[in-house]
Amino acid sequence: MTYEKIAPPTAGDRITFKGSLPVVPDEPVVPYIRGDGTGVDIWPATQHVLDAAVTSAYGDRRRIHWFKVYAGDEACEQYGTFQYLPEDTLQAIRDYGVAIKGPLTTPVGGGIRSLNVALRQIFNLYACVRPSRYYVGTPSPHKTPEKLDVIVYRENTEDIYLGIEWKQGDAIATRLIEQLNTELIPATPELGNKLIPLDAGIGIKPIGKTGSQRLVRRAIQHALTLPPHQQQVTLVHKGNIMKYTEGAFRDWGYELATTEFRSECVTERESWILSNRESDPDLSAEANARTIDPGFDSYTPERRAEIIAEVEATLAAIWDTHGSGLWKEKVMVNDRIADSIFQQIQTRPNEYSILATTNLNGDYLSDAAAAIVGGLGMSPGANIGDTCAIFEATHGTAPKHAGLDRINPGSLILSGAMMLEFLGWQEAADLVRKGIGAAIAHQQVTYDLARLLTPPVSPLKCSEFARAIAERF
Repeated sequence: MTYEKIAPPTAGDRITFKGSLPVVPDEPVVPYIRGDGTGVDIWPATQHVLDAAVTSAYGDRRRIHWFKVYAGDEACEQYGTFQYLPEDTLQAIRDYGVAIKGPLTTPVGGGIRSLNVALRQIFNLYACVRPSRYYVGTPSPHKTPEKLDVIVYRENTEDIYLGIEWKQGDAIATRLIEQLNTELIPATPELGNKLIPLDAGIGIKPIGKTGSQRLVRRAIQHALTLPPHQQQVTLVHKGNIMKYTEGAFRDWGYELATTEFRSECVTERESWILSNRESDPDLSAEANARTIDPGFDSYTPERRAEIIAEVEATLAAIWDTHGSGLWKEKVMVNDRIADSIFQQIQTRPNEYSILATTNLNGDYLSDAAAAIVGGLGMSPGANIGDTCAIFEATHGTAPKHAGLDRINPGSLILSGAMMLEFLGWQEAADLVRKGIGAAIAHQQVTYDLARLLTPPVSPLKCSEFARAIAERF
């Protein structure tokens, strides 16, 4: 493997993938992107904590060999103007499979809308994974932040983030609007007399079955590794309005759960049918249907017949494998409307575990959940595909704080813990989380958290916070 301006470590081995899972040597080479702005501070702090955790957990049996690669402003300094994502960096990530990065500036020019989005699309990193977990002592605007412990699985490659749009007045936008208004909308009776304003910009929102189901598949696989009380996947969507995109995401999610994961999953609606039979073995299918669907008596005869048939089919298909309480040991798959879930993660947070959702919903939802447990400074993230994974800080570059050794490195450190977990190095990942939790509990924190404590405490520097974490393993 040869590169133009970078050289990999002389020791260490590649991480490969088999069946979408990493095959990890004891001494992997891991490319890292320092990041722009405060990356100059938070990356050294993160590397210190991760190296200390690996050494504490495994002694000299395991070690990460770090490989510096470039992206963002630092890449332009090395490779030239507008070279925000040099081929060297892309090839190194392809070669070594797993990478970690600090925050990157969104370019003003150069044809790349977002470096983060570009990396996700280039490497087909379809699952954005964002855990939100509270560490005791972290200042929070919420009264009971400790009740929230959720993981957002956000589809990463489709939806409006595909970036297919035309501005108002563009010739293609005008042609498209005219064709929609005069040909395509009138040819679709269910759209009625709707018209698109001639002065509108146009964007395309594609959501596909393959993309939706591979995201839900990863979410269910993750749920299967959690303690029994957390084995739940909630499909978050706006299908009541966008029936053929967001609604289809929900339907495809249920389809996957009830086919590929039939023996491991039960849907919420199925659980109602089963529990009704368990409560009253002589309950008729019609009475069961009336219980699971409160509007049953107001429906047309045809609709009532469909629900009765659903009850009968469910009992015939899974009573032997899921009935008599066995469904309580399965992964529960349910769904919630997107706007409702924003309220429920605040009012009923302990009812949710894994939230699987489309791209835009996931963007909003992951930041909202992070705010409850202390903000983006404590929010880790990962972007995972079948042959590559990139772990990242979820906040911005904050250039005015760069080089001052004061910023909170928690997001990148916890992203590193996610990386260790992904590698199968659970003991080291647990040490990182234990150390950061203990440091915060003892009010050893950076200025962003220190100023919010009552009473305020003297803040640690970024580098001092990292040392405090390692000292509390």
